[in-house]
Amino acid sequence: MNLPKYACVLICVLMSLASHAQKVKYKDILYLLKSKQYEQAEPFLKKHLAETKSKPNPNALLFMGFVYQDKAEKTDYLKNTDVLLLNSDSALFFLDKAFKTITERDLRDEEEYGMYSRRDLRTGKFEIKLSDVQFDLETRMKAIKERKEKVKMAKSFFVDALAQYGRAEKQYAAVQAAYASDQELFLRADEGLIQKLKNLSLTFDSASATFSHFRSSNQALGKTGYNQALDLREVRNFKTDGSEPADFYKDNVRAWDYKRWAEGVATMITKEIFPMRENLVSYDIEINKLRDKVKRDSVSVRNDLTKLVDRLLLDQLKKYDPTPMPMAVFRMKVAELEYANEKVEHRPYRDSADVPLHISHLKSELAVLHRLDSVTQRLGSLPFAEAEKDYAHFITHAYGTASVLKSLIHTTHEFAQREKSKLSGQLERTEKALIWIVDKTDSIPLVPDARYTQKHMPLLIADNQFTTGLTFVDSLATGYFYTIQPSRKPDVHAKFQIDKKNFTKRNLPVLKALATADAKKLVYFTAIYSEAKVGEKYPVTVAKIYRSDGLAWAMNYLFDALPTELTFRADSGELSVKTTHANGENSVVVIDKSGKKVQ
Repeated sequence: MNLPKYACVLICVLMSLASHAQKVKYKDILYLLKSKQYEQAEPFLKKHLAETKSKPNPNALLFMGFVYQDKAEKTDYLKNTDVLLLNSDSALFFLDKAFKTITERDLRDEEEYGMYSRRDLRTGKFEIKLSDVQFDLETRMKAIKERKEKVKMAKSFFVDALAQYGRAEKQYAAVQAAYASDQELFLRADEGLIQKLKNLSLTFDSASATFSHFRSSNQALGKTGYNQALDLREVRNFKTDGSEPADFYKDNVRAWDYKRWAEGVATMITKEIFPMRENLVSYDIEINKLRDKVKRDSVSVRNDLTKLVDRLLLDQLKKYDPTPMPMAVFRMKVAELEYANEKVEHRPYRDSADVPLHISHLKSELAVLHRLDSVTQRLGSLPFAEAEKDYAHFITHAYGTASVLKSLIHTTHEFAQREKSKLSGQLERTEKALIWIVDKTDSIPLVPDARYTQKHMPLLIADNQFTTGLTFVDSLATGYFYTIQPSRKPDVHAKFQIDKKNFTKRNLPVLKALATADAKKLVYFTAIYSEAKVGEKYPVTVAKIYRSDGLAWAMNYLFDALPTELTFRADSGELSVKTTHANGENSVVVIDKSGKKVQ
């Protein structure tokens, strides 16, 4: 195999050097040095210099300087800075020694100093001048010294940038460890946290600025093998992001942008959290003012309450806490205020005889009390120890201490339960009154459940209009008619004779009734009939009642078909009774104003 010429020479040189184990001849290693095989030549050159320590070869000193300069340039200046500086100092030492010892006489050896040979422009001959050698050595030493300073500066910036970023990491980790969640971070924020965030931002700012200085210094060094650039990562999740370390030796430095996070959090705290805290206290004060107004002036504050509710901070608070305690407190106080307002608005009707109105009022008051009871129960079940920390500002400025707020919640809950019990009893009693018309010592039922079990058997109950039915004394029946008043007191009413033979208690399942009135509610008609035929006819009793005079007449009839509708004509005084046959055909029975059947 044919080896390249330089390889053959290299092998020969190495073999020659190996064969001279006792003493190294400079000529034997000169080829390695001139071909810049410094790594292979270095151990032999060092040995040669050691052997000629008393009178070293200036050329050997020169090349030893070159070797150390080469090593310094190839050393990783960030990871092995001390080694680089030591190599640089060694290079300066040997180059300076060579500078001081090389003479004109030494330069006659073209083999050793041939790299400095150049044509003299005046004579045209190739010459080696001491001034050229010294100029080269001065230039080299100056470059080495300058590079040393640049390396020190770049390394200093690099170390400072790492240290500052490390401090930012620790500052962030301290905040991260102090709060269990975003909710705690924001809701428990104070001026101390704001200062920590400012410090974190400044520290990261310093790290970024120092890193920029490092990049500039690194570029000034030329080719170093390093070309780092910051690739800032956004902190999105406070509890999981920000911990992974950054590798500043890589070109793409994936560092966390602590400044952006710190400034964003600080802005939200100062522009949202702190004002929101003041608004919570102000809102509580507004509710208290309305409560005092209701108690003091006994006037409705419904319009003010509506405006107040429109200003609820729930949407803003829910960004940080899905179940904010202050909003539950406000709901409690607003519900209590609504209840007080209901009582004020209903007070003018306290003596009204309108039973349905009383029921409506009681139900609306109970609905508010149910809300009040529910919200106080939920408040009582809240983890108050945590809520106390989250809303310390609200509790302190609105109630003084947490124990005062807890006492208010407990007292309000007991109040809601007492009022619920009292009003529920009133509602039950009032609803019972609603199902009867009380006529002196008699009570007329207004519910169909009373059929077949009571003295009075309703056959028709037209809500808030009238009722008609049968009253049984022993086994004898009498018809009755009552208009239904809100007070449940008798208004238009009458008792009338019926077809006693066919309208018996035994026939109740087949007995039905109809009723109607004129437009002005001055004249009323009721018809009681049996769905069971007597012979081929249906027994019917029709009664006419005047508002002014009571019962006008009551007549018994036999119809060919079942009555299905009553229509009164005020102009003629006639009553038309629509009837329906078994085959579905309709016909009309007309009764005149005196009770006679016209057709």
